[in-house]
Amino acid sequence: MTQDKGNAAQWRPATRLVRGGTRRSHFGETSEALYLSSGFVYENAETAEARFLGESDGFVYSRFGNPSVAMFEQRLALFEGAEACRGTASGMAAVTAALLSILKAGDHVVAARAMFGSCNYVIAVLLPRFGVESTLVDGRDLAAWRRAMRPNTRALFAETPSNPMLEIVDLRAVATLAREAGARLVIDNVFATPLLQRPLEFGADIVVYSATKHIDGQGRCLGGAILGSAQYVMDELTPILRNTGPSLSPFNAWVLLKSLETLELRVTRMCDNAATLAGRLVGRRGIERVLYPFLDSHSQVALARRQMGAGGSIITLEIEGGKAGAFRFLNRLRLFDISNNLGDAKSLVTHPATTTHQRLTPAERAELGITDGLVRLSIGLEDVDDLGDDLNVAQGDA
Repeated sequence: MTQDKGNAAQWRPATRLVRGGTRRSHFGETSEALYLSSGFVYENAETAEARFLGESDGFVYSRFGNPSVAMFEQRLALFEGAEACRGTASGMAAVTAALLSILKAGDHVVAARAMFGSCNYVIAVLLPRFGVESTLVDGRDLAAWRRAMRPNTRALFAETPSNPMLEIVDLRAVATLAREAGARLVIDNVFATPLLQRPLEFGADIVVYSATKHIDGQGRCLGGAILGSAQYVMDELTPILRNTGPSLSPFNAWVLLKSLETLELRVTRMCDNAATLAGRLVGRRGIERVLYPFLDSHSQVALARRQMGAGGSIITLEIEGGKAGAFRFLNRLRLFDISNNLGDAKSLVTHPATTTHQRLTPAERAELGITDGLVRLSIGLEDVDDLGDDLNVAQGDA
């Protein structure tokens, strides 16, 4: 097996997304090969011994590593600007493994309270069962981060922009705070994607993705990724992944690898569509507020523009009339599909209070600003005027 020609370190980002990490077999295939194999064979017993000792390059078992998975990991690492990457079975597997790899009983983690419901469960419910204390803070407030720090704080965690309220965390400031405390900053970069924001450049230590979202971008498979330094990945993360088994399947890795080839094209179009629609929706009848990071009305627009290359593909709306008004809005849509997924080529809509965040208590949702009238739009690749027409119908304007 041979690496693709060229010096990947000198390639520009778009080239890395198409060619990074490519390995060709002796057949010289154009499209990357799919290696559906759980195990591997060795020329002799000595080679097997050397592989298991780590003294010889090569694959041992697909729970440990696989050629298709390795190509996806190398390509994403190249684009992210990370030294190393490991794929996982899902985004939540990535979040959980990243935290478990750096925390132990007696440690403390501080996290921005505005996060996906399953992330909240891992940090606020699961980790404390194993002796890891957690404190949730308003991620927008640097003073709140500072007050929450303890001598045993070992990790800080945040989504930015957050799901679904699109709150922005000051990456550079929080990374500095973590570094001063001897802790590590873990960033869930799903909403921004590596195209719009690279947290490692702002001082983050670890970046996690649900590759199910924009990276696949076509609703086909689950996957996740964890990126960081080579030392962290080898010494701390790899033992967790090898021995607990949240492995990314070779088939899913191959799908995600091919999806990276079109990531720039898709996300750029999605962001253009979202920015156009967000501007059109401001001040519309029946919509109490429009949340979008690059709108001038967003309370953190200046920070968003410093950290992100564009506003992203997600718009959050507050619909008049509470749950009944929101459900009426969703049920009138004909082009947008009702789904809890996001980052898809098809435009999607969800009602967070009854789906992605329904496990939170009413008080917890109220604290986060997730009201019964809140609706999250994931903008896809359709013609922006068709999407606008559909939203007009949902508002009763057509």
